Amino acid sequence: MSTQLLPPAFTDLLTAAQTPEALFFGLIPALGKFLACDRCFLYLREPETRWGRVPFYWVRGAAIPVVYDPLWKLEPDNLAEQDPMFAAALRTEPSLYIDDVETTNPQILNQQFERENFGHRALIHGHLCHEGQLWGVLQPCVLDRPRVWTTVEQQTIEQILTAIVPAAVEYVKAARLEAAN
Repeated sequence: MSTQLLPPAFTDLLTAAQTPEALFFGLIPALGKFLACDRCFLYLREPETRWGRVPFYWVRGAAIPVVYDPLWKLEPDNLAEQDPMFAAALRTEPSLYIDDVETTNPQILNQQFERENFGHRALIHGHLCHEGQLWGVLQPCVLDRPRVWTTVEQQTIEQILTAIVPAAVEYVKAARLEAAN
């Protein structure tokens, strides 16, 4: 798959951003608007220590609940047991495109966990994997209705995920080093 398929706005962001922060601050809102989502956020994590946070997010409007966490926190020990999508991400399986939380197989998605923690109805669970480890999850979502993710949208997300993995790894390493000092 070639990045030439990407809309020019994404190609520009991916090539022009000088830092991971600049890339993610521009990319997350652009993705939310491109996908006509209600919310889009990026969870980043350090795979060895399982410390993570959500430093980048976008919401369509003020009524949309924000998912944001500026502080590094240890992931719960039972997170993979509670959340099959996160378990799949930890196994570095392909990203998931969920059209309807209410009708998705429970082996893929825990409906109660999703309702209690995120409140979305349709989502993309985009896995940022590097060298067999999970470094983050990109999560665009729609809150109040099912939504079919088109082939073009899925191809775009896959290209973007591949393109941003190095920036995610760089961001996590730098931020965790800074937090340690």
